[in-house]
Amino acid sequence: MSNDIYEAYAIAYARHERGAAENFIGGDPHNGPMPLNYYVWVLRNSERTLVIDTGFDERGAGLRGRTITRPVREGLAALGVDPGAVTDVVITHMHYDHAGNDGLFPNACFHLQDSEMSFATGRCMCHPGMNHPYEIEDVVSMVRRVFAGRVRFYDGDSTLFPGIDLHHIGGHARGLQALSVNTRRGPVIIASDTAHHYAHLRERRVFPTVDSVADVHAGYDRLLSLAPDISHIIPGHDPLVADLYPAFSAGTTDWIVRLDADPQSLPAL
Repeated sequence: MSNDIYEAYAIAYARHERGAAENFIGGDPHNGPMPLNYYVWVLRNSERTLVIDTGFDERGAGLRGRTITRPVREGLAALGVDPGAVTDVVITHMHYDHAGNDGLFPNACFHLQDSEMSFATGRCMCHPGMNHPYEIEDVVSMVRRVFAGRVRFYDGDSTLFPGIDLHHIGGHARGLQALSVNTRRGPVIIASDTAHHYAHLRERRVFPTVDSVADVHAGYDRLLSLAPDISHIIPGHDPLVADLYPAFSAGTTDWIVRLDADPQSLPAL
C-alpha cells in the first residue's frame, strides 16, 4: 500500500441512550430515540498507525452516566494495535469523551490545536456552562504532556503526514479539528463533532454543546467542501456509522467498521 493511502476504522466503544430533544438546540417536537455512539478512529498503512482521539474509561463513564460497550483498549487489540507502540494520537478536541483514557498511549505524541489548549485552560473554564464538557483530570494530563514534550500544536490547517490533513473547524469546541484522509475509495473526512449525526448536516441544526453556532454552520459547509458527497463524511457520534459500514471481521459487527470501504446508501442532503 502506498504510504499516502490508509485503511480507516471506527471503533464504537460506548453508548448513551437518549431522545432527539437532547441532541438539538431548541429540542425536537417528535423526540424519538436518538442515541449517541462514542467512537475512536484508527488510520494505518505500511508506514504508520495513527489513533484519533482516546475516548473515556470506566471512571469517565461513571462521572457522566455513560455505558462502555467495549473498552477502547479491546477495540485496538482486535485491530492488532498495541497502544504502547502508537507514536501519534490526534485529539480532535479536549472534551471528556475524546481526550480521556489517560495513560493508554504512554509513548505517543499528541496533536492538538493551539486554540483548544488555550480554551481548555483559559478564562472560559471559569464558567460551568463552558467547562462542563471538559474533565479537569484529562486537561491536567494534557498539560503534563506539554511539559514532557509530548504535544505538538497547530494553528489552523496543516498536513500531518502524507495523505492526512488537519482542518481547524471550531464551533462545537474552540479548537475542534477534523481530518481528511486518503483511502482506497478516495477522501474520507473524520468529522468528529463538527457533526454529531448525519441529521445535523441534513437539517442544518446544532448540537446543544456549542462554543459558536455561527462556526458550527460554517463547519458544515467546510465538511461538504472537503468531501465528494455525504458518504465520505464520518460524523462523530451517529450509530448509523456502525450500521452502514462493513465490519472489520465477522466478530466486529456494530463494533469495528471499515471506513475505507463503501457504505450502504445514505439519503442525499
